[in-house]
Amino acid sequence: MYDIYWTVIAVGDLKTVIIPFAFSSFFLRPRISGLHRTGLLKHCMLLLSTEVQPSAVIFILWVCFALSAAIYLAKRNIRKKGVLEPYEQAHYNHLHKWLNHKWDFIVMQATEQYKAGKERKKADRVVFDCQERAYWIVNRPPRRTHSAMDRGPDRLMDPNADENMFYQQAIMRSKVKSSVSLGALVKYTTTYKTHDPFLAPCTPSNPWQTDNDTYWTLNTRSVQVPTKMRVERWSFSFFELLNDLRGRDDFKIFLKKEFSGENLAFWEAAEELKWGTAASMSAKAEIIFKTFLAPGAPRWINIDGRTMGLTVKGLEHPQRYVLEAAQTHVFLLMKKDTFFRYLKSPVYKDIQKKALNPEPHNFSPAQLEQNAQNRSPGIHPMIIWQQEEEEKAKAAAASAPVDVKAMMSKIDRKK
Repeated sequence: MYDIYWTVIAVGDLKTVIIPFAFSSFFLRPRISGLHRTGLLKHCMLLLSTEVQPSAVIFILWVCFALSAAIYLAKRNIRKKGVLEPYEQAHYNHLHKWLNHKWDFIVMQATEQYKAGKERKKADRVVFDCQERAYWIVNRPPRRTHSAMDRGPDRLMDPNADENMFYQQAIMRSKVKSSVSLGALVKYTTTYKTHDPFLAPCTPSNPWQTDNDTYWTLNTRSVQVPTKMRVERWSFSFFELLNDLRGRDDFKIFLKKEFSGENLAFWEAAEELKWGTAASMSAKAEIIFKTFLAPGAPRWINIDGRTMGLTVKGLEHPQRYVLEAAQTHVFLLMKKDTFFRYLKSPVYKDIQKKALNPEPHNFSPAQLEQNAQNRSPGIHPMIIWQQEEEEKAKAAAASAPVDVKAMMSKIDRKK
């Protein structure tokens, strides 16, 4: 939060006005203390209640905003050791030229704020720096970008660009008819209407209202027999199927019968690389290359040569999104072909028949009160996650190829 410094400004023959020169800090941090809020508002109201003309008041507040921006840029210049973004450097030079008579004071305030920021904890410092930078990007945006503060027809106009070029780009930009977009919205709403807990009741009952956790138990990730609503949702889109771990397991059974499980296995491996830890990134990338991409790999995936070349070249210096192109290619292959064959397969039809359709609960007021009294704390999400990771490890160990030589050596040692 900016410190509050008082400065005296005289505007022409008008009376001298005392105002907080860090006025914009009132809008910068929502967590500013109540005392500072009250003080800032009181002095701003005092400023507005004086006999100063409105144009002079606006000019004074604009000067205060410019001083705050100058302090921010000076502080950022100290932190970055003189290396600013081009648009920040342009603003810095302009303010330095315009406020040259106050620059020593600005640098002094920026230095004090920089020292105070270094005394904060690292997490608080990072959060504050992000908030401050976002504030000034909105209020002092880079040139040739649309300001979030614009209103009206000028919102989409760049005053520094050629107007004819702007209209040519607008004409060439692809557009969708409003009837098409509204039709897609109606279709989406109709599809998901019965699955939205705000629009349709939960079956068998809403656990937040009845204190009965049957709904959560029936919809856990690793439940043996899912509900009909859950199985129906898998057919909405391929993303819905993959996003549900129970549906993904059922899809694996179908792929195993068709001897084409390598695509889904590669997609899951790419997700683990993308969301895993940085320390294990190189090891995971090497395993993925040997398993799916290397010539003669045990689970080699069929992707086009250009995508394969880019992926193999990127794995020389692995990063989280190095498999993005190959993963997207595999995802589209499964979405356009395998997904629709799965929906018509006996595997999906069989799970539809076995799916549960729980009857809705009709609790009386006395039963609801008893449920509230018997309420028990649920399992922590971290415990559930650990259990799922253990199950994955066991499944991976069970499906791993058996080393015959190692097994024979163990038997010989026991003898």
